[in-house]
Amino acid sequence: MPQGQPSVVPDDGLTTRQRRRRPLLMVHTGQMKGKSTAAFGLALRAWTAGLPVGVFQFVKSAKWRVGEENAFRALGEVHERTGQGAPVAWHKMGEGWSWIQRGGDADHAADALEGWRQIQRDLATERYGLYVLDEFTYPMKWGWVDVDEVVATLVDRPGFQHVVITGRNADPRLVAAADLVAELTKVKHPMDTGQKGQKGIEW
Repeated sequence: MPQGQPSVVPDDGLTTRQRRRRPLLMVHTGQMKGKSTAAFGLALRAWTAGLPVGVFQFVKSAKWRVGEENAFRALGEVHERTGQGAPVAWHKMGEGWSWIQRGGDADHAADALEGWRQIQRDLATERYGLYVLDEFTYPMKWGWVDVDEVVATLVDRPGFQHVVITGRNADPRLVAAADLVAELTKVKHPMDTGQKGQKGIEW
C-alpha cells in the first residue's frame, strides 16, 4: 500500500470518504507481547480524536494497576477539567466490574459473562467510540462467553463504534469477521535469556 493507497477498491457503491468512515473490528493476537500495548496506542489516538474510550480488561487482576490505566485515568480527568480529548472508562475483572453485585467468592466465568453483557449494553446505546476488550480472546477460548454471539453482536453493532480485541489464540470465527487482524510473532524476547518483566516495559 504505497503512500496509503489501498490495494483493492471494491465495487460497493461507496465513496472514498464513506468507506473511510466505516467503524472497524480489530484483533491483536499471537504469542508475542505487545498486543495490549498496540491497542492502548489506538486508544490514545481515539482520545485525541475526541472518541470516548471504554477499556474492559479481562483476566488481569483487579489489584494490578498497569501503567496505561494510570495514564488513561489521568486523561479522563483532563477531559473533565478542560474538555480536551474525550471521556475514559476503565473496567477490570474483579472489583473493576462495578455493576456486579457480589455475595461471596468470585466466579470468574460468571464475572466475564457479565462483563460481556455490559459491553453489549454499551454497544446498544453507542456509549463509546472505541472499545478495548483486553485479553477477551481467553473468555471465548475457555467457553465463558459464546463466540458466535460475540461475533454476531460485534458485526451488527450500531453507529460509529470501533472495537479492538486482544489476546492469544483468537477464534477463527472472530478472525474471519474482523476488518483488521494483526498477529504478533516472537523473534526474540528478554525472557529467553532469563530476564523477567520490568516496570515501564511490561506494566
